[in-house]
Amino acid sequence: MSMTSACGIASVLHGHPTESFPFLDLQAQFSAIRDEVVAAVTRVLDSQQFILGPEVSALEQEIAAYIGVRYAIGCASGSDALLLALMALGVGPGEEVITTPFTFGATAGAIARLQAKPVFVDIDPATYNIDAGQILAAISPKTRAIIPVHLFGQMADMTAIASLVARTGLPVVEDAAQAIGAKCSARPAGSFGAFGCFSFFPSKNLGGAGDGGLVTTNDAELAERVRTLRLHGSRSKHTYDIVGMNSRLDALQATVLRVKLRYLPIWTAARQANAIRYTELFAEYSLDSNVQLPITARPYEHVYNQFVIRAPERDALRSHLKQHGIPTEIYYPFPLHLQPAYSQFGYHKGDFPNAERACNEVLALPIFAELTEAQQRVVVETIADFYRG
Repeated sequence: MSMTSACGIASVLHGHPTESFPFLDLQAQFSAIRDEVVAAVTRVLDSQQFILGPEVSALEQEIAAYIGVRYAIGCASGSDALLLALMALGVGPGEEVITTPFTFGATAGAIARLQAKPVFVDIDPATYNIDAGQILAAISPKTRAIIPVHLFGQMADMTAIASLVARTGLPVVEDAAQAIGAKCSARPAGSFGAFGCFSFFPSKNLGGAGDGGLVTTNDAELAERVRTLRLHGSRSKHTYDIVGMNSRLDALQATVLRVKLRYLPIWTAARQANAIRYTELFAEYSLDSNVQLPITARPYEHVYNQFVIRAPERDALRSHLKQHGIPTEIYYPFPLHLQPAYSQFGYHKGDFPNAERACNEVLALPIFAELTEAQQRVVVETIADFYRG
């Protein structure tokens, strides 16, 4: 961003018009790798091999190595990754899968699409992830799996969940859509459970040029089952061993992701540095008592797909920021247990108070890798201006 633009943004504090910046600057990311992406896409276009093929296989191998698992299977979206994982585990009508109500709709949607029941467990109010200490009480004879969500780029308490799995034998499907590269006790997201599920939606830390997803596992039999399920349930042409679906990762998406994967550690480090700078700026402006910042500590490594603060005056603060050209987002304004799509499961307001309160207080600030120090200072200055006012 130019100094002229930075000065334009800073002028908001004096009531003058401003040139705002985006919540996520994908154009800045693309401009730095444009030549590599164009060359890779051209290679695929020249080959005319668009469905699965060598580009997808290469990406699967590279991401498996990055995460430290034996198998990675590309699919059409992160939503499909969850669905394929549950299908591979045989989840079906009348059964139950434990998860969190504070997440994107795809998590519970994959459960409900198989006519199973999402059994919600409240969140830890500090991390926003599922409260591992409440999972055991939610297990019933109908429970078939547990889906912890690694929300905003920080892993759920997989040490506690792994201990629970050892006692119960229930498989875990990690919803790691927002957490590629995150770690717990030095182990990456997607390497703990029976499955890890990833999204390559453009806004993710590793985002494609459209939809895309991936499933990870260390189990050879489960990996083969997912490969079959993503291809209509077929292991060979015109034969169908099981009822599957069409959920293949396009070669064009795979080749874009292969380029971006090489830069992911750099982008992750930049997001983490921006998070540290936010923390320092909030302290500099004495805002610690006004807002709650993301909480992370060893043994966790946060990758900040979102930088989410918490403020009781969230809506007024967001309005103030919008008036001054500062972009924000709310993840998530409504908990899943109170959404119309899940009304048939009999949940009520007050069932999960920590999740409900979070929906009223969370606010995501820009955290993309290319965010400048000047932009971050303007964000925090504008928040400080709100509390001074």
